[in-house]
Amino acid sequence: MSSSEEKQTSASAEPGKESGNQRQRFKYQDDDIIEKPFNWQQVIRLLSYMKPYRRQLAPMIGMMVLGTLTRLAAPAVIILAIDKAIDKGSGDKGLLLMYGGILLGLYIIQWAANAVRIKYTNIIGQKVIYDLRQQLFEHIQKLSFRFFDKRPAGSVLVRVTNDVNSLQDLFTNGVVNLLMDCIQLIGIALILLLWNFQLGLAVMITVPLMFVVSGTLRKRIRFAWQDVRIKQSRINSHLNEAIQGMKVTQAYVQEKENYAFFDHMNTINKKSWDRASALNQTFGPIIEVTAAIGTLILFWYGSHLIQTGVITIGLLVGFANYIGNFWDPINRLGQMYNQLLVAMASSERIFEFIDEEPTVKESGRARMLTGIKGDVSFEDIIFEYEKGRPALKGISLQAKAGQSIALVGHTGSGKSTIINLLCRFYDPVEGRVLIDGQDIRNVTIESLRSQVGIVLQDTFIFSGTIRDNIRFGRLNASDEEVEMAARAVHAHEFIMTLPDGYDTEVQERGNVLSMGQRQLLSFARALLADPSILILDEATASIDTETELKIQEALKTLLAGRTSFIIAHRLSTIRHADNIVVLDHGRIVEQGNHDELMRHGGTYHGLIEAQYRFLSA
Repeated sequence: MSSSEEKQTSASAEPGKESGNQRQRFKYQDDDIIEKPFNWQQVIRLLSYMKPYRRQLAPMIGMMVLGTLTRLAAPAVIILAIDKAIDKGSGDKGLLLMYGGILLGLYIIQWAANAVRIKYTNIIGQKVIYDLRQQLFEHIQKLSFRFFDKRPAGSVLVRVTNDVNSLQDLFTNGVVNLLMDCIQLIGIALILLLWNFQLGLAVMITVPLMFVVSGTLRKRIRFAWQDVRIKQSRINSHLNEAIQGMKVTQAYVQEKENYAFFDHMNTINKKSWDRASALNQTFGPIIEVTAAIGTLILFWYGSHLIQTGVITIGLLVGFANYIGNFWDPINRLGQMYNQLLVAMASSERIFEFIDEEPTVKESGRARMLTGIKGDVSFEDIIFEYEKGRPALKGISLQAKAGQSIALVGHTGSGKSTIINLLCRFYDPVEGRVLIDGQDIRNVTIESLRSQVGIVLQDTFIFSGTIRDNIRFGRLNASDEEVEMAARAVHAHEFIMTLPDGYDTEVQERGNVLSMGQRQLLSFARALLADPSILILDEATASIDTETELKIQEALKTLLAGRTSFIIAHRLSTIRHADNIVVLDHGRIVEQGNHDELMRHGGTYHGLIEAQYRFLSA
């Protein structure tokens, strides 16, 4: 089914329900709910990111303890003020003012301690989020192509942005509030039980019941927030696809269908969020009902104890104050648990990426690959993108230093796969790739790829200046070297026609440049890197004939002394290659130079004849 047909079917589905096509469309490996039980090891792993900031944690914890102690002390001062300065008609104003001053001092200390605590928690929290995002992005860059083959760009993007951002509240407020509320709860419980064990036990008897009821909601809430993250990931994936393919959408007048499809996804996301949010809100009423029952018990049983002379009015007022302070942290702990569930849903998705091992790894004894001549050998290579479906079947190929090797064949014959193995974007299932007699699996990936320059048909241009884009091939290159590389590939002429020449700003993917101009910049970038092995993957496909002739002349000089692999459907561009390798369904069916293959009258001869017939038609 075509993409447009799939979208139409999806858009016509009942809102809020995913059709079979939609489920198929979005069945990515990372879109399954992670069925792991809630465990504190995951929380401890998150908290381990705070270890580098132990020194800043000390004053923060100190201020947290100080603020909590002053909060616990305040109701005790109120009890003394009532019982000693107000009750029994004593009317001791001096004593009352003294207790009032003490209470004011406690509030000032509490305010100052909280201000310092909030300052340090925000600083530490932002640093932790920064470190986590940096680690995640660094790890993603190390992952192999197989990882990205299975996941859309939007799904990866949401991990680095949304999922990391969702942990921000946990690190800036959640962890400290959790400790502070736990200390406050333990302190209040001890004070109440010590002052009057029976009354303290009576007002807290509803707490276990509240935890039992709320505990039944925990798993549902956790999976609900995981589902929200998945729906958001799918929206991001579709947005990335929709923006990248906007020209195709508008060219085929599919805007309405695309909008309907996005509306359907947006509706599903909203309903998913509403479900998770509704479950979250159930904690509040549970706490309020429990607090109300506890308050009724306090005044009912407390009145009886006052009448029997067991406690004073001041103690009852103090109990009321402490009970108010008791249910607030329980309410916050319930909200904190919800926040923790949200963080768990995000952290599981983040750690899923961080725990992902690259399929292409360096061995423990990997050595640097330097000063190579450029001899390349493929020995009995078998490779498959999907198990049981080999893309290369027993490929053996040699390229001597300085030789140019052309790879030709129908789409899907294995040309680009050979290049991917040479750059070690993938590893073969069987066989090995050698450079100067060294298995590339025994050298460092960085030193290998620094020896290989690649020019692709779909050139990626980064946001920045023309100069910066060329210098991407070698960051320490001088302005003169950048210009020399541009002149060598005949890019200098069009660059100087731009408003600011080499300092002209281009946006993402170089939309202000033609495809041919982008390819010329890619040539300059690769040549500036001065690789020992150069790969041209359909690199002249979008360049006009006149520019191509100039580049072909430049390449005769530029490729001298370099081993080169050239993939081209335009066969006129590879007729001077030292060895032309013809592939068909993952096998080499013939090889030789242009004249030899034409005399042979085989597959290559047929391709040349077919192309000439097409051009002359």
